[in-house]
Amino acid sequence: MRYRTALSVVRGTGAAKDGTRHWWAQRLTAVALIPLGIGFVAVMIALVGSEYDAARAALAHPVAAALWILFTVALFHHAQLGLQVVIEDYVHSRGLKIASIVAVKFAALALGATCVVSILRVSVGS
Repeated sequence: MRYRTALSVVRGTGAAKDGTRHWWAQRLTAVALIPLGIGFVAVMIALVGSEYDAARAALAHPVAAALWILFTVALFHHAQLGLQVVIEDYVHSRGLKIASIVAVKFAALALGATCVVSILRVSVGS
């Protein structure tokens, strides 16, 4: 016979006190992506049919490069946060869940860093 209270049964199985920060980060990146995404699409439409030199000149301005980098960072961070939520909700094996979340974080970091380096190389001209 067990003499445990209901509180002792559920203690330690609740939230890890990280959900609010995660929720806010996802919402803030979503809001940031609206104007950054519209600007990105507008520049891409304006550059349709242009040569590499025209695209490089558009990206050579420091403000333009900074906005593209902000767009890239916000995009990959938002994607990583969203995929983490999906994995946490639908992957039930603890080991596979942790491995998947780590893989998504590393992939987002690697792809985001590659994009940022590419933007910097094109904007600087090397």
